[in-house]
Amino acid sequence: MIELQSLSKSFGSIKAVDSLNLVVSRGKTVGFLGPNGAGKTTTIKILTNLISPTGGKALLEGVDVVTHPKKALSHVGAVVETPEFYPYLTPVETLAYLGRIRGMHSGDIKRRSNEVLQEVKLEEWRNTRIGKFSKGMKQRLAIGQALLHEPEILIFDEPTSGLDPRGMVEVREIIRRLKKLEYTIFMSSHLLLEVQEVCDSAALIDRGKLLVYDSMDNLKSLTKVVKIEITSASEMSPATLSQMRSLKNVRSVEPVNSHTAVVTYEGPLESRAELLLSVQAMGVRMTGFSPVGLPLEMMYMDLVKESR
Repeated sequence: MIELQSLSKSFGSIKAVDSLNLVVSRGKTVGFLGPNGAGKTTTIKILTNLISPTGGKALLEGVDVVTHPKKALSHVGAVVETPEFYPYLTPVETLAYLGRIRGMHSGDIKRRSNEVLQEVKLEEWRNTRIGKFSKGMKQRLAIGQALLHEPEILIFDEPTSGLDPRGMVEVREIIRRLKKLEYTIFMSSHLLLEVQEVCDSAALIDRGKLLVYDSMDNLKSLTKVVKIEITSASEMSPATLSQMRSLKNVRSVEPVNSHTAVVTYEGPLESRAELLLSVQAMGVRMTGFSPVGLPLEMMYMDLVKESR
């Protein structure tokens, strides 16, 4: 459904996107991960024909978005950067306006407006001026307008950016429902937890280059570095912490308090048993031994560090 072929974009001497190759299959939800400035929004703007690439191609269902933009984007719904609407219009008026721009018939606009407002949980505010909406409500309306013409592909640029926790949960729930309806979804984010929660696969980029692209399950299995929180029944002395730092595959040991320390450990899952046995052999009476943080986060930070 979506294919990037050696896609590149330069702004003067700065390469925002650097020979990016990526394929998103039909019906899949793919997270496009990267820190600020990684090239996520630039890639999405190329995909939606808001800017032109310096080199390579961006294809939607095999159609080049640069040479045949109308055909390529006819089955695409998108939310790029922060959505804004005319504050004096209502959601119904806004969708009618956007539907007419898309060339939809009035009957289809009315039917789809009712359906999408229900999908994004805004039917109660259908006749309320948008100027009274919260940022989260505007974001939900933005997703609604992306769905209006019944597209097959959805492209979202950091859909929960700037939202409060409640707004983030609401938008993620909408994306989960759309995923169940088998839309093809390509969404950028810098939030690892968000991508882990809603996506089938993730593509990790930094400085415009693809670092890794795989299913969420495979990415988690690739993670070799993990943080493990160890809690002791008695206080852990500086000498004990120093001895833990010298254990095999231990990168660092950071005390949390006198009874708890976080060990950064590198090694496959089965080798963690060796760490457990080694700490016990030191005489530490453990009451807790468990990973903390996100496995994907550790791998991502390692990949970004290596790329720089």
